[in-house]
Amino acid sequence: METTYFTKKDSIVRQIWGKADTILFIFAGAAAEFALNKAVDWLYYTGRLPKDPLGRLFSTVNYAKVIVFAEEKTAFQAIDQMNKIHAKIEENRGFKIPDWAYRDVLFMLIDYSIRAFEALERKLTLHEKEEVFQVFLKVGKGMKIADLPTNFKDWEIQRRSQLQDNFEYSDFTKDLFLQYKKHLGIIRYRLLLEAQILMAPKRIKELLNFRNQSILIAIIPFYRLSRIFKIDYILKELILPKDYKSDIKALDHSAAH
Repeated sequence: METTYFTKKDSIVRQIWGKADTILFIFAGAAAEFALNKAVDWLYYTGRLPKDPLGRLFSTVNYAKVIVFAEEKTAFQAIDQMNKIHAKIEENRGFKIPDWAYRDVLFMLIDYSIRAFEALERKLTLHEKEEVFQVFLKVGKGMKIADLPTNFKDWEIQRRSQLQDNFEYSDFTKDLFLQYKKHLGIIRYRLLLEAQILMAPKRIKELLNFRNQSILIAIIPFYRLSRIFKIDYILKELILPKDYKSDIKALDHSAAH
């Protein structure tokens, strides 16, 4: 009997999530949005986020990657495990994580999947964007998240609305960016900020007081060239924190399966 996977073998989502480069840009965008979300106190509740912000973000991104490439049954088991982890945190704290906070994280993964691929590779067609949306909609339904849009066009409308309503600059934001700086060091931290400037929607840029254009726009063509000549690993060795190098290399392996 043929194995059923969570995403089709020829899916654009596999192309997006099959390369460490793209995932790192998704990670950078997520790092900015996590810090601004009005529900960020939930991420601080266990104390694990401020202690290891990069590790916590990697685990979120890694969960998404595992689900994208897994067999359908395994993917739904991973989603179920995520539900149990959240339920335990809610039980310990004594109240529920709001539905809109779950939607925010799901929407963030959809948005930055598209933005990262378009920044590094090419523009996606509307059909491909719809495909990205539908894969993550399946994740959202597995997590029993309420009030999800049913197609990409409706998602765009909801995304604009939640960007206006659910984000603010707070003491948590300030602290989290200080933690990023501390864990990355000044040069890598500057690179993170440039990636965020490149990736962030207008509303996120406004809240973080970012300028409009990233200097990475000028560098990306050279990076693409380095990939053609197979010397991009030299750049990665220079810019990646050594504690996460094995994590990042592992991200690159999934596309082949």
